[in-house]
Amino acid sequence: MVSLKEKVYQMFILGTDGGGYKEALKEGLGGVIFFTKDIQTPEQIKELVAECKNIAKFPPFISIDQEGGRVERTENIHNGKKYLSARYAFEKGVLKEQTEKIAAELKEYGFNLNFAPCIDVNTNPNNPIIGERAFSSNPEDVIKAEKIVSSEYLKSGIIPCVKHFPGHGDANADSHLTLPEIDLSLKEMENTHIAPFKASIKDGIPMIMAAHLHCTCFDREVMPASLSENALGYLRNNLEFEGIIISDDMVMKGVSDLYEPTEACIKGIKAGLNMFIYRNSPEEIINAIENIIKKAVNDKTLKSSIDASFERIYSLKCKVL
Repeated sequence: MVSLKEKVYQMFILGTDGGGYKEALKEGLGGVIFFTKDIQTPEQIKELVAECKNIAKFPPFISIDQEGGRVERTENIHNGKKYLSARYAFEKGVLKEQTEKIAAELKEYGFNLNFAPCIDVNTNPNNPIIGERAFSSNPEDVIKAEKIVSSEYLKSGIIPCVKHFPGHGDANADSHLTLPEIDLSLKEMENTHIAPFKASIKDGIPMIMAAHLHCTCFDREVMPASLSENALGYLRNNLEFEGIIISDDMVMKGVSDLYEPTEACIKGIKAGLNMFIYRNSPEEIINAIENIIKKAVNDKTLKSSIDASFERIYSLKCKVL
């Protein structure tokens, strides 16, 4: 029998900064995310991954952001040499081969989840955060490229996670620093930015990352899509997505400037988020997880959302890990 405490811990993926992740793994933490500083040599990262798996109460997601280009975490191993960005790999016709290489490397180090591909449609040339991380400014090309990347990862036993729903491509600000506003109609969003997510869901994508963006087509009042009942409800009810909805990094200012961790997570769980990423694991975040457990004991709505999230997480882990 899985306890309420274990179910809540399963909903979190934490980074190593702050050091709380090791104790959290023993309590049932859902996974760990590794960054460039964590990955120095092949031997060292294999040992660190093996240690995480050994101390974990449940098989953990061992995760990374490895898109190629600007967002890449294995630079120390490659002596600064990088894979091509998503856009250039797609334009040069080497996307399949590059993804095969990335997947084989991640598999060798013990990773089982990659927060890629990025399927934003980069319609704003002044977008400060997406740019060449997007395959294209054309939704049809993005759909084509997503199929190539996701299928290669799945073939290799790596879970792909498409991002950043409902589409970060029209943003004129960086959600690491502030909450960008996307002021497009739902029809415009559907025709361009949501189209690749719709296609990936049809193809059976197992995980989608929700963005810290205020999309006025879902909420008139200021609300990150990542914590929005309307945006996440659309993903479940209109697009019929059955997999895991995970937040973008919760330390990003697009959400952390608005809510403290316990409040943000409870809001997210009730809105339909199944998992949360925190790039670190200080005491503050561990305390937030413990606060959620305490609150869920007497909050039936919260508890039933946690139960539903755990079912989705457990189901994917049984299939892949």
